[in-house]
Amino acid sequence: MTDYWKRIEEGAEIIIKDWMRIRGQDRLLIVTSDKYMLEASMLEKEALKRKATVDIEIVEKTGIHVGVYFDENEKVFDDYTAIIAATDYSLVTTRAAKRSIEKGSKFLSLPLYVRDGRSMLSYDFIRMDTKKSRMMAGIIMKYIRNSSMIQIVTENGTNLKVYKRNRKPGFFNGVVKDGGGYSSASFEVYVPIEETKTEGTMIVDGSLGYIGRPKEAIEIKLSQGRIVEIQDNESGLVLKKYIEEYEDPGMYVASEFAIGLNSYAKCRGRCYIEDESAYGTFHIGFGRNIALGGVHEANGHFDLVGLNPDIYADNRKIMHQGRIIAPVPQMF
Repeated sequence: MTDYWKRIEEGAEIIIKDWMRIRGQDRLLIVTSDKYMLEASMLEKEALKRKATVDIEIVEKTGIHVGVYFDENEKVFDDYTAIIAATDYSLVTTRAAKRSIEKGSKFLSLPLYVRDGRSMLSYDFIRMDTKKSRMMAGIIMKYIRNSSMIQIVTENGTNLKVYKRNRKPGFFNGVVKDGGGYSSASFEVYVPIEETKTEGTMIVDGSLGYIGRPKEAIEIKLSQGRIVEIQDNESGLVLKKYIEEYEDPGMYVASEFAIGLNSYAKCRGRCYIEDESAYGTFHIGFGRNIALGGVHEANGHFDLVGLNPDIYADNRKIMHQGRIIAPVPQMF
């Protein structure tokens, strides 16, 4: 077995054994597409080793509209105790996912889209120590939980205020138990922000999510919770076209603020889940946020990533140029 194939196999084992903690009594559904049958078969193999029952469902729609079926058929996961959504795009914000989580099933959002031809299961970032990410999340969440406003400032020109009154932060690190029954392959602290209050300017200099790295930074202006202006440079025009493809004005609404936790991840535009996981980044999510604890419905969800933020929880500075400066244990 080559090192590459071995890494894919090891990645599947991490997901089944450590993240999902699949057991013999589990009924696992792997939702995927023809494009990712290699990864699905590896996950199935690892789950069968643990005596679980496994089904694979192949989705017909891919891309930004992959979630439509799972909105229209919200009971589709009812027969399963564990679900891995291993498609291009995240399904965690769909109605079917929300229903399965509320019923107590384990749900992992595992978007496998990459831009370099490698399997995401071979990437270094999924090998991050989940205990360390849990510790980092606890530090950040302590300050965010007790604040009503978060300000993000960067040397590149970001100056953005988001509000979170009566909204609770959470975190993802792959481990469904840590996420209260569901998680994402993205390592992050997140908060579903108030949907009508985000104000200011964001300089997108990290990643455009599924689109990859921008050729040049994009200035985005937000008012009353919505994107009101996108810079007319080459990358800005690409972003405009992408948002328009959703055919939903609700996709311009800022609905999530998050901070990357993964010190193994790099924001290189090769894998959007890795980009938004990278320690030293923040991202703003747009569109639907109901699965995160918000109230905004839309046709989907996407994230825009910025680099090296100073972050203030109310007036308390908790990050400086992407590094935690709040009190941390000695091991960090």
